Parts: sequence; C-alpha cells; structure tokens
Amino acid sequence: MFNRIFAIAKKETRQLKRDTRMLFIVFFFPVVLLAIFGYAINFDVKHIKIAVYDQDKSEYTRDFVSGLISSEYFDLVTNIDDDKEIKRLLDEKIVQAVVVFPKDLSRKLQSKQEVKIQFLVDGVDGNTANVIKNYVNAATYSYSIQLTKEYLAVTGKNMYVPIDLKPRFWFNPDLQSTRFLIPGLMGMILIITAVISISLSIVREKERGTIEQINVSPLSSIEFILGKTIPYIVISLINATIVLLAGYILFGIVIKGSILLLLIGTSAFLFAALSLGIFISTIADSQQVAFQAANVTSLLPSLILSGFIFPIESMPIAVQVLTNITPAKFYIVILRAILLRGAGISAFWDQLIYLGIFGIIFIGLATLADRKSKNK
Repeated sequence: MFNRIFAIAKKETRQLKRDTRMLFIVFFFPVVLLAIFGYAINFDVKHIKIAVYDQDKSEYTRDFVSGLISSEYFDLVTNIDDDKEIKRLLDEKIVQAVVVFPKDLSRKLQSKQEVKIQFLVDGVDGNTANVIKNYVNAATYSYSIQLTKEYLAVTGKNMYVPIDLKPRFWFNPDLQSTRFLIPGLMGMILIITAVISISLSIVREKERGTIEQINVSPLSSIEFILGKTIPYIVISLINATIVLLAGYILFGIVIKGSILLLLIGTSAFLFAALSLGIFISTIADSQQVAFQAANVTSLLPSLILSGFIFPIESMPIAVQVLTNITPAKFYIVILRAILLRGAGISAFWDQLIYLGIFGIIFIGLATLADRKSKNK
C-alpha cells in the first residue's frame, strides 16, 4: 500500500516539476495576494478631510483646529466663510466632515458657560461616519479637559477626577486593523491555492485520459487520493512558510506562540482544505468546472463566512451554523490565537478537532464518489 501511494506521489511530483508556470503561480500568487489585500483592506480611518466654518475667529477656535490637524487623523482642506458652502462640500465629497464654531464661543468660554460645537459628518458610509464621530468626541473631550485644567490652574484649585479610566489594549496595542486581518488573509490565501491546485491536478488526469489507466490498476481509491494529496501538502506547507515570511516583512506580523502548534494547526487546515479540493475533483469533469467550483467553495465562504472580516458572533444563528462549511473559519481562530495572542493549545484544541472531522468527511465523500465513477 505504501509503495503504491509513494509511486503516485512521485508521479505527481514529477508532473509538478515539469509545469513551471503552475509552480510559479502557486508560490508567487499568494505573496501578491497578501500584499494587495493587506494594504487595500484596512479599517483604520486616517487623513479625514475636514472643512472649518469659524464664525468666532478666536484663539480658542484656532487652538481647537490645530489640535485636530496635528494628528494623522484629520486634514484641513479649506476654511468656509458662508454656511451655503457646507452642502456643496459634502455633496461633492470634497470633505468628509465640517466643523462649525458658533459666533459666541469665546464669550461663553470666558464667562464659563457651556459651548456647543457642531460637526456635520457625511453619513453615507456608516462605519466611517461612526469612526469620525468617535474621533471628534475624543478630540473635543481632550480640548475640554485642557481648558478645565487651565481654568483650575488660574484659580489655584486642584482638578478632582473621581474615576480615572486608563484602558490598556493587549495583543494589538496600536489597534491596527491590519494585524487583525492578516491571519484571516493567510487562511483565505492558503485555502484558495490548496483547493484549486489539488482539484485541477486530479481533473487533469481525466482530461488526458490517464485516469482510465489508474482505474484498471490495482490502486485503490484511497491510495490514489493519498498519493495525490501528499505532494500538495508539502507544497502548501512551503507556501504557508512563504506567506508567514511575507507577513513579517511587509506587516511586521511575528509568531508570538509556539511554532510547533502553528505547524500542527496548519497541517490540520491543509488536510481539510485539500480534502475539499479532492472532493471537487472527483465530481468535476473538466478543469474549467473544477476551477469555478473551487473558487465558489473556497473564496466566497472564506471571505464572508470565516470571521475574516465580519464577526461570526454578530451573524444570525442560521448563518452561524452555515459558517461551518469552510475550514478557514477554524484555522483563523488558530492563527489569531498563536500569532497575535501567543496562546497555547487549550485556546483552540476544539478547532483542530473540527478540522479533522471536516477533512475526514470530505475524504470519505471523495472516496465514495471515486468508487462510484469507477463502477460506471
């Protein structure tokens, strides 16, 4: 049995060596995808374009605006002299927000009265608008505290803060969305390359007619499938190493946890992903059909249903159950636990079991489908 599996694996390795274009795509494509998606998919909102309608034109308003644009979050585009310009600037998306200072701002501040500053925010993109709102709230609160401290210093009083809140963020102290997204992106890239490569490999045997020779040989279905899978497991592990290295070079992603656990988790994930690709190859009759099926079953679920971008916990119960159709869901949990948190196996042992069950189910389905095709 092992000799027959080794023979199939050796045959597949030789075919891969001859197909240099395929090897180039397999090893180069994931790095390109990582770079493109890593830089393009970013939830950090910076360089927000703002306009200022300053009706007070005082030192207070100038200080407030200086505090806003001194950070990388706000860029001052223009100053407005007429409130009619506000609608045009927002309609034409020249700015994303407009700061409106009332005429009596300085007078009220000097007389220690409450002052209201208006922020008009483009709310078409709800997520960005909400982020802008949080930014301006924080900036306004910071400036208000500064004015309070100055007033207390002049009057000789001490500032009393009943509860001093000092949050600390673990694992991602800078709150960079890229660090959160890169592990999910790695899982998506690996499942796409693994599923497509193995599914095209087996279907190629059908198109060339060599599958008939394999069918009349003493080779069993499970031996054929295992022999086909082994070379792609090795290639996928090399691919995973390249993607991790690219993630470190491009985005500074380091492995905080155990490399051994990462290897175990990646191997379990590749087993599940390749089993899905094998199942597709056994039911597809052409490389075109196999490629389309591999894309639909790997790309879309891993992008939408894996927790890569959208939190699974916030989805309806029915959709949460549906997320189990992609092994990327379980692998992303493992990656984030090891890469970002440095957690041990106790944090994701159940995900390894799910991946094993997923792989066994699809290997079994592929074996049954292959036997059924041989009996026809």
